[in-house]
Amino acid sequence: MLDELTRPEDEVKRHRGRSGFALLLAVVLLAALGYGAVSGYRWLAGALTTPDYQGQGIAETAEVEIKPGDTQTDIAQALTEAEVIKSDKAFTEAGKANADALRIQPGHYKLRKRMSGEAAVLALLDPSNRVVRGVLIREGLITVEIYQLLAKELGLKEDDLRKAAQDPVKLGVPGWWFNRKDGVTSAKKSLEGFLFPATYEFPPGVTAEQALRIMVQHFLTVTGDLKFAERVQKERQISPYEALIAASIVEAEVATPTDMGKAARAVYNRAYTDKHECRCLQLDAAINYHFKISGQAAKDPNEFRMSEIQNPNNPYNTHIRPGMPISPISNPGENALRAAMDTPPGNWLYWVTVDKQGTTLFADSYEGHRANIRIACQNGVLTGAAC
Repeated sequence: MLDELTRPEDEVKRHRGRSGFALLLAVVLLAALGYGAVSGYRWLAGALTTPDYQGQGIAETAEVEIKPGDTQTDIAQALTEAEVIKSDKAFTEAGKANADALRIQPGHYKLRKRMSGEAAVLALLDPSNRVVRGVLIREGLITVEIYQLLAKELGLKEDDLRKAAQDPVKLGVPGWWFNRKDGVTSAKKSLEGFLFPATYEFPPGVTAEQALRIMVQHFLTVTGDLKFAERVQKERQISPYEALIAASIVEAEVATPTDMGKAARAVYNRAYTDKHECRCLQLDAAINYHFKISGQAAKDPNEFRMSEIQNPNNPYNTHIRPGMPISPISNPGENALRAAMDTPPGNWLYWVTVDKQGTTLFADSYEGHRANIRIACQNGVLTGAAC
């Protein structure tokens, strides 16, 4: 074989050209393989690791709603959409590593954006991050008083609440709740009785209709858990609405939970038996209820005029109208609902509050009732003509 010294010059140039091209091709192939290897490594590393931010997030915040029944996956999706975390997986993995993540409560949260999954879990467990508009609704308040309270605490308009309340069925009260078995035909579909007393955490920006819906739903949940409607129909042989009215009377008339069952029995004895001559409940609380829904101030029963006690134009006047009122006269709590449902046996017909602590005494005869009234007079609870 001829070496380069003895080859023709053109052949030597061609040989060198081929060698250079081969070397360049090899370099290009090696570079491509190297880039592919790096890209493959990066892809594999990305597939095996979780996209996640680092640290506690940036100054910019987002509001996130955790709904009742949301799973960890649901929460993760909400956080990702709000740019709080980088990926759903970042949160779900952090949740698996922290058993307390299962205690995250429904509600609205104000959170930093671009925080790690672990930081997001801890932030949702921190009560200070919840956006809370808590409103306490006490037992025995009536609708107009609740509207005033909601308007003050939530920045709503009382007129909007009254308008929303005009159709209780639209707010979620099933129509069958307004059925009655006692023959009262003047009953009206009122929201009274269906605004369950509790502490509510209303979401930011809640509307009048939404606020009332939330309260109605809580009422339905509580009475559903108690099996209230089923039991009063089976055990009391009355409609759920009549039992709700009884509970509202007990809530308005009796201060001590331990006395509520006896009061409910006395109400039933008067309204549904012949043990009382006119079947009239003779409720001072019902007269005051009519005052309040008419825009007037409530009165101490000692200050009632005879014309008010005998007023035939008051549809809630149970001194002259027999049976149950046309609607509830307050919004009863669970104790009163239980009293109307789990009513003890007894022949009581009369009750009267006898001291400043709210103790109620019961009697099954007018003579016994007069004796209890004398105790109330001695304690200064009753005065004037009542004594």
